[in-house]
Amino acid sequence: MAEAGGADQLANLQLDEATGEKVSKSELKRREKQRTLEAKKKEKAAAASVKPKPEKVVSAEEEESQLTPNQYFEIRSGKIQKLRQSKAPNPYPHKFQVTTDLREFLPRYESLKTGEHLKDVEVRLGGRIYTKRVSGTKLVFYDIRAEGVKVQVMCQAQEAAGDVPFEQQHEHLRRGDIIGIVGYPGRTAPRNRPDGELSIFAKEIILLTPCLHQIPSEHYGFKDQEQRYRQRYLDLIMNDNSRSVFLTRSKMITYIRRYFDERDFVEVETPMMNAIAGGATAKPFVTHHNDLDMNLFMRVAPELYLKMLLVGGLERVYELGRQFRNEGIDLTHNPEFTTCEFYMAYADVYDIMDITEDLVSGLVKHVTGSYQTTFHTQTGEEYQVNWEKPWKRVDMMGALEEACGEKFPPGEDLHTIETNKFLKRILQKMNVECTPPQTNARMLDKLVGEFIEETCVNPTFITGHPQMMSPLAKYHRDRPGLCERFEAFVCKKEIVNAYTELNDPFDQRLRFEEQARQKDQGDDEAQMVDENFCTSLEYGLPPTGGWGMGIDRLVMFLTDNHSIKEVLTFPFMKDEPNHGKDKKTAAEVVGIKPEVEEGIRGSSSDASTSLLINHELYSAQVEHVRRP
Repeated sequence: MAEAGGADQLANLQLDEATGEKVSKSELKRREKQRTLEAKKKEKAAAASVKPKPEKVVSAEEEESQLTPNQYFEIRSGKIQKLRQSKAPNPYPHKFQVTTDLREFLPRYESLKTGEHLKDVEVRLGGRIYTKRVSGTKLVFYDIRAEGVKVQVMCQAQEAAGDVPFEQQHEHLRRGDIIGIVGYPGRTAPRNRPDGELSIFAKEIILLTPCLHQIPSEHYGFKDQEQRYRQRYLDLIMNDNSRSVFLTRSKMITYIRRYFDERDFVEVETPMMNAIAGGATAKPFVTHHNDLDMNLFMRVAPELYLKMLLVGGLERVYELGRQFRNEGIDLTHNPEFTTCEFYMAYADVYDIMDITEDLVSGLVKHVTGSYQTTFHTQTGEEYQVNWEKPWKRVDMMGALEEACGEKFPPGEDLHTIETNKFLKRILQKMNVECTPPQTNARMLDKLVGEFIEETCVNPTFITGHPQMMSPLAKYHRDRPGLCERFEAFVCKKEIVNAYTELNDPFDQRLRFEEQARQKDQGDDEAQMVDENFCTSLEYGLPPTGGWGMGIDRLVMFLTDNHSIKEVLTFPFMKDEPNHGKDKKTAAEVVGIKPEVEEGIRGSSSDASTSLLINHELYSAQVEHVRRP
């Protein structure tokens, strides 16, 4: 019976063709159903893989970010040229009325609550685009900067006003463009955070000036030091610190002018070109006057002219201006630089010391809010400087004797050949090098730089200079051979030079002749005899105190910059080899041809010259500004 039952069960089993197994009818149905389901899943998966994925929408700005700078420039120049031709819109409109100062806007509306809008307050602002963020076709955000501050601009299609549709207002705008914004203040209400951002909700955006070049990204910035100096405009666009330096510089000059104006000084201007390079011991630049066929010197100092004005009765004068010296270029020297000089009748070197302490310490307090500043050198040394008066005073000859461990010759013998031999021996003993010509003045100056200036971190007056080092200073009233002069040093660098002025025409003549002798010995920096100045002294210069301060170096100390190039808007730079030879202008990129301008056109033989002159023009239509 058992064998018969087993045979019946085997007879009821079904063949599973997929596996070759014998299974029950119900198991076979389950397996077939499972296989059918799996087949459908595979079909769906296969169908899904065949469907094309929706392409990611890439904005024009994202596409352009992949271009090289030259590619971007050429494409952008072409697009702006089309706008110039179509005037839809005009990329260079004549005027946009600005009524809002962004520096006032931010504090005025800072109190707005999240989601609060002041739609009845019109804001009209001009600024440069730093970032542009597009969210679909109906929403655009910009970060705008103006006057050194930044604000967000929110542009929504439903708020758009003006004659130009929303999309057309924004499609041409790129980073770096200068735009005009008409809108109202408000604070955004973002979903992902509780506090919104103070913004301008724009009704209209107007392109005022396009930027044809890619500007550096805010992430990487513009940090190449040499390019920052060569392209100061781009440096100011990208780096707030550079802007801050020049604003501080302006603030300092304004303070200095006000200081002297309030004390009855008269600001004057004196010649930049002179037949004689006088007023300071320095090597001048030489230029040429074609009509007079004579060489002239760019001024190294305005001193002689200012003292001649005192002879004429202007008893308190000052001048802020450029000087030019054909000397080395380094971290603290530029061929042209700015100084302030003042001359005060009936004052002496001791009065000038008091004025110096008062002016400079007050200036530091006004600009920085404190008498304490910090300065970092190129090597990373940190100087904590206390500018508060009174300042330390150091006697030059006494300090040199202490440093060298020897008694120096008396002041009246410092100009002699014997002293020259003594100084050469001291240089050798102290292991100090002085390049030729080794005049007494140059060797003493080298020793002072090595052993006295190096100790002057806080403001320090160095006094008691030898007369032969100071051809325009008056002899010391108590110490023969020395003169009444001081130099003020800070952070081991000179910032002020001053003295009781020499007003004796007999003595002045001898001093100039000694300088001429030093020039004959090979000292290119020695002064020449200025006959007109000597004559003016014969008419009578009252007892006078005179003073000169380097503006650039003082700005360096107060802005913590160890390089003078950082505090000059456009420092002197060497030519870049091959710079610009293969670079096209925007006009050349879009095919604008130079035209001969009326008033420049010559005869047919001059046509090539006229075209060469006009090749530099960026536009075929140029308005010439003519002198009256």
